[in-house]
Amino acid sequence: MSKPKVYVTRRLPSPGVELLQEVCDVEINPDDSPPSRDLLTRKVRDMDGVLCLLTDRIDSDLLSSTHRLKVVSSMSVGFDHIDIESATRKGIYVTFTPGVLTEATADFTWALLMAVTRRVVEADHYLRTGKWKIQWNPTQFLGVEFSGKTLGIVGMGRIGKAIAQRSKGFKMRVIYFNRTRIDREQERLLDIEYVTLNTLLRESDFVTIHVPLSKETWHMIDEDQLKQMKRTSYLVNTSRGPVVNQTSLARALQEGWIAGAGLDVFENEPIDGSDPLTGLDNVVLTPHIASATKEARSKMAEVAAKNLISVLRGEPPQYLVNKNVLNVKPLSFVKMIE
Repeated sequence: MSKPKVYVTRRLPSPGVELLQEVCDVEINPDDSPPSRDLLTRKVRDMDGVLCLLTDRIDSDLLSSTHRLKVVSSMSVGFDHIDIESATRKGIYVTFTPGVLTEATADFTWALLMAVTRRVVEADHYLRTGKWKIQWNPTQFLGVEFSGKTLGIVGMGRIGKAIAQRSKGFKMRVIYFNRTRIDREQERLLDIEYVTLNTLLRESDFVTIHVPLSKETWHMIDEDQLKQMKRTSYLVNTSRGPVVNQTSLARALQEGWIAGAGLDVFENEPIDGSDPLTGLDNVVLTPHIASATKEARSKMAEVAAKNLISVLRGEPPQYLVNKNVLNVKPLSFVKMIE
């Protein structure tokens, strides 16, 4: 039996590619940039498997161009860049890497929250540009403390729970909104309170967002929601950019509807240098790096590779998105590796 052919859309941290190369014939896009649409379509047409990233659009047109593809393994926790319904109809397995980046993303969410509330980026720029002339000023770069304040968590999945756990050291009241309320015992252990989204926005001093992107969550935070928040509150988004209406948020920050924001994700990435957000001091902006730890990215690559290999071995992958595909094309029909 010949080795299955696999295309990897970007250079990956070890040991992802190394694991694939042990059992597959692997071709890797050598560039740091994602492959063009035409190139991706041409490559996928002749592959048994594809290991892709969030930046690679795997839609129905691309999937219809191949009759050989058996598995799409995404190195991501989100999968809205893949047409799951089309993949399932064609019997193509789709896998992803949830859980792997939970700790890194939770840490970074707090890093953003602390940076914007304590004005770290502003102060750093002030010092580096030679503006620091007075040794100590009692009214300079005043921020806010966390103790005794209310943290509102939108989305109580793995990352939301990790955020709640980290909040305990800050002696905060923690409230959350989720599509479905979590188990009461988990609420007790995390010391969190379930509320409606409107209540969360009205009562929170800090709001962090941790929901997947879907039709229901697109622009979940828009002008009406931002206007419900306290003028002294802060918003942090490390989930997906389109969950927040970026135009409305820029206006909220400019006009003082809220005090500040920390953003790692944007409606269009990379964000345009002329975007109004880039000219504001009360927002901290980072280039989609919440999961950018050596440990997390390495583990993501490893899990993505193992998911792909499992499918081609005819074994259930650890993280399967479209479980209905098992009824369309059983694993025994896609097995290529003994």
